[in-house]
Amino acid sequence: MSHEEITREHFEQPSWDERYAGPERTWSGRPNAVLVAEAGELPVGRAVDLGCGEGGDAIWLAERGWQVTGVDFSAAGLAKAAEHAAERGVADRITWRQADLRTWTPAGEQWDLVTSHFLHLLDQGMVDATRRMADAVAPGGTLLVVGHHPDDSHTGLRWSVPGVLFSADELVPALDPDRFEIRVEARERTEARHEETHAVTDAVLVARRVG
Repeated sequence: MSHEEITREHFEQPSWDERYAGPERTWSGRPNAVLVAEAGELPVGRAVDLGCGEGGDAIWLAERGWQVTGVDFSAAGLAKAAEHAAERGVADRITWRQADLRTWTPAGEQWDLVTSHFLHLLDQGMVDATRRMADAVAPGGTLLVVGHHPDDSHTGLRWSVPGVLFSADELVPALDPDRFEIRVEARERTEARHEETHAVTDAVLVARRVG
């Protein structure tokens, strides 16, 4: 994705179906680093991965014993995710659901871990999305939201649409402080991309439901 210009069309389902349509996987299939760091020691339970794409995070959780629901609006991405899960022998631990996270609601369902990595929505839409994600967290459960921090605007993506990148602090108003213990961070790491190593910054929100 080096030097790819991000436009409004990038955020629509046809764009992602086209991206996932080819025979090769778009992503590495490895879990996101923050998920490994934050969820590795959590008690195993039920998890939902929102914006699961080709399923790398969902599969990693399933391999560790979680019962996982993977949600994405791309049918092509979900098809690849299901195929990958079958190859890894965890198809029975994952349910795949097609839904648009701009309007998705948990409809009363709750999970012990609600996780979303690098979901970005137009027009500051992540605040509303985070509020709905919080409704999906079971008592004692964890909400983990990770995205491209605004400091990452130099890493090869030309974000021509404003209001898409976010810091974790910007998501905090979506959460009830009486119900959640909240931790926010701009976490730096290195990432290999197109045979180059980049320093990147992740916006990390971790919220544990206590009420």
